[in-house]
Amino acid sequence: MIEHIIHIRTSTMKKHLLSFFKGLAIGAANIVPGVSGGTIALITGIFERLIHGIKSFDLLALKLFFKGNFKAFAAHTDLIFLLLVFGGAGTGIYALTFVLDPLLEHQPVYVWSFFFGLILASVYFVGRTVKKWNLNTVMSFILGTLTAVSITMLIPPAVENPALWYLFLCGIVAICSMILPGLSGSFVLILMGNYQLVMVKAVKTLDVSILIPVALGAVFGLMAFSRVLAWVFKAHKNTLISLLTGFILGSLGVLWPWKNEVLQLFEGGKEKVSGYEWFLPSTLNLELFLAIFLMVVGVLTMLVLERVAGK
Repeated sequence: MIEHIIHIRTSTMKKHLLSFFKGLAIGAANIVPGVSGGTIALITGIFERLIHGIKSFDLLALKLFFKGNFKAFAAHTDLIFLLLVFGGAGTGIYALTFVLDPLLEHQPVYVWSFFFGLILASVYFVGRTVKKWNLNTVMSFILGTLTAVSITMLIPPAVENPALWYLFLCGIVAICSMILPGLSGSFVLILMGNYQLVMVKAVKTLDVSILIPVALGAVFGLMAFSRVLAWVFKAHKNTLISLLTGFILGSLGVLWPWKNEVLQLFEGGKEKVSGYEWFLPSTLNLELFLAIFLMVVGVLTMLVLERVAGK
């Protein structure tokens, strides 16, 4: 009996640690320009559970919380799982910043090569979860690919707009893109023209007139979009996964190691990437061979993640 209890507790602890480390990977992805945390959630097998957990914060959850029935509240919202994932994500963002920032500054080709291999392999591993490929799923895959390519490569940044309704919309779109595989939230804010207004001016000066409508939009978007995604995942799972696989494939251009950044200068001298100029390496040298090696390492890392998630 005691051995059985110990086994259950050990198994539960392993599951909790795995959830935390998956959140860690999501956080790490969010600090890499062009990489979506939603992509990592999808390839590590927690995307659907994460979406269902977020959407479970409903009227029933509020009733349970205010009645003091915290055990039922935690069970209804999958609270422990969400805390572990978001706690891991926060830790990943904080810790990996010290590692990735200098690497992206001094060895960008090697960093992008690893992530290119990682995401390239995820196209296969995510796509193979589609139970049945038919005209509908193939068209969804093509649509997802073209949409991601259009967003990341073809659409020029919009003009800054401080209108309240537009700030609210920015909050919705930014948070949805953060949880949607293949899209980067900060990159979408640049495309909408409000990156400087929101992430530079408002955050620096704590301008609540800007931050509050954006935050309200983010909360609304997270609650509403999670419900839409959960419904679509349940009713049209194959179509959604094929669409998201296309999103991931279409975002690979942002991760291509050999590119020149097109920088946009903001107030205070802060720069942000607003686009890229891609090129192919012209000479065979040590950097090229190391970059290809790191792409292979990224593919193998994805293979390990897939096996761990499967277990």
